[in-house]
Amino acid sequence: MRHAPHAMDARAPSSNSPSPWLPFESRRRARDEKREAVLRTAVALFLEQGYHRATLNDVAKRLHITKPALYNYFRSKDEILFECWSLGNELVDDCIAETSAGGGSGLDKLRKLTVRYAELMTTDYGKSLVRFDLRDLNEDNRKIVQTAKRRIDRAFRSYIAEGIDDGSIRSCDPKLSAFAIAGSLNWIGHWFQPGGPMTGKAVAEEFAIRLTEGIVATTTGKKADKPPRTGNAAREDRSEHHARTAARAAGQSKRTRGRLR
Repeated sequence: MRHAPHAMDARAPSSNSPSPWLPFESRRRARDEKREAVLRTAVALFLEQGYHRATLNDVAKRLHITKPALYNYFRSKDEILFECWSLGNELVDDCIAETSAGGGSGLDKLRKLTVRYAELMTTDYGKSLVRFDLRDLNEDNRKIVQTAKRRIDRAFRSYIAEGIDDGSIRSCDPKLSAFAIAGSLNWIGHWFQPGGPMTGKAVAEEFAIRLTEGIVATTTGKKADKPPRTGNAAREDRSEHHARTAARAAGQSKRTRGRLR
C-alpha cells in the first residue's frame, strides 16, 4: 500500500514531546560537574599533602571512584594541576576587569584590587597560583603561566602609575611598589588557614590598608583617610596585631624562584 508522500512531513511536532537535545545537555552538565569535583578534590589534596606526595589514587579514593575513571576527565596529573591554576587565574582576570571598569582614582583601584586579590589568596584555587612549582608543568603551560604573571604585575603597576598621575598616590617607583604589594599578597596563600581569628575578607581588608598606606599622597601633612572596614569588625579589632605581624612577615619574605605566583 502506497502512503501519501507528505504524510510524515505534514505531521506537526507535539508540544509535549521532549527535546532530543535535553539528554545531551544533561549529560554534558553532569560531566562538567564531575570534572569540577575532580578539580576541587585534587587541589585540596595537593595543598594538604603537596603536589608530589598526592597521587591520582588518593584523588580517586576521596571521590569514591576508580583511578581509571579519572582519565575520563583528565589525561594526567600535571593537566589537573594546570587546570587548578587556570581556574585561579580566571578569578584574578575577573578581579582586574571589574576593578578597571569600576572607576575611581588610582588609589581606589589599587586598594580594590588588593582586597580582591588578597581574598582570593585565602581560597584553594587562589593558593594554587602561588603554592605549586612552575617546573611541574609542561613547557607550553609554563609559558601561559609566565604571561599571566606579567599581566597581573602590569595591572598593579598601572593603578599605581595612574594614582601618581591623579595625585592620589605619592611619587614612587611603580615597579618596586607593585612587587612589594603583590609579593606580600602572594604570601597569604602560604600561611592563611580558614577557621583562624580573622576571616579571609578581614585579612584582605587589613592588607589593603597596610600595603598601600605608605604610598598614599598626603595633604596638609596628613595621610588620606583609610577606607572603612566592612564586616567582621569586632573580630578584626581583636586580632589586629595578628594581621600586622603577618603583614610585616609577608613584606620581608622573598619570592621563591620558579614558583607560581
